[in-house]
Amino acid sequence: MAVNVEMPLSGGDVTEGIVRLGDTVRRPYRAHTPAVHGLLRHLEMVGFDGAPRVLGVDELGREVLSWVEGETPPRPLPGFAVTDEALAGVAGLLRRYHEAVAGYEAPPDAPWDMAASRLDGEPELIGHCDVTPENVVFRHGRPVGLIDFDLARPTTRLYDVVTTLRHWAPIADPGDRDWRLCRVDVGRRLRLFCDAYGLDRDMRRQVLPAARVRFERSYEAMRTRAEVVGGAWARIWHGGAGPRIRRAQDWLDRHWDELDARLV
Repeated sequence: MAVNVEMPLSGGDVTEGIVRLGDTVRRPYRAHTPAVHGLLRHLEMVGFDGAPRVLGVDELGREVLSWVEGETPPRPLPGFAVTDEALAGVAGLLRRYHEAVAGYEAPPDAPWDMAASRLDGEPELIGHCDVTPENVVFRHGRPVGLIDFDLARPTTRLYDVVTTLRHWAPIADPGDRDWRLCRVDVGRRLRLFCDAYGLDRDMRRQVLPAARVRFERSYEAMRTRAEVVGGAWARIWHGGAGPRIRRAQDWLDRHWDELDARLV
């Protein structure tokens, strides 16, 4: 579609000032942008077709990326985004991304945004770390691409899997879920995702403990960002992010045994 005027894009929660111009996306240039561009160029080099391409920097100093054709699910979530096929598709897309990025050796001084939560242990790869519905592009009801790599950073496969499950299973109190996911069998969806990703038995045993750690560290990281960075982070925090994380923790603890049984 040829578009000659800038069209604001508002799907994300944090990054402001994103627009579409023709078949490109223009985004504010941040401190971590060079690190993200190195990652995206690697994905292009190895033939991974599920991410934007780096096209440069425009006259206003904004990064220029290719437009990924398709749609990201709006809120409330449409039916196509909550099907078993969509869930398995997201798992397969994440696995393909991990395989594509596994051989990438980022520069040791790459300026990733490292202020977010993480798990202990040595990083294995550069994770996307923000595979929310808003950051997955669908075509004809099938997940085909990942966008918004602002939170990409050195991490583990397990962290990326757990973060994705937080939003897609979802590991959340029913009162905080999208209405279409309020009554779903989360244990079954965890199993379906892990099957589609190809997570082995040992890794599955680590999913729930990792989710517990992630919740605790996410709470602290988001509170710090709200206090130090402010802006959209502060709006999210003051909009109830902290209590939602605590409710998710409590829900996870109450349903631990049944979820664990489904996983392993």
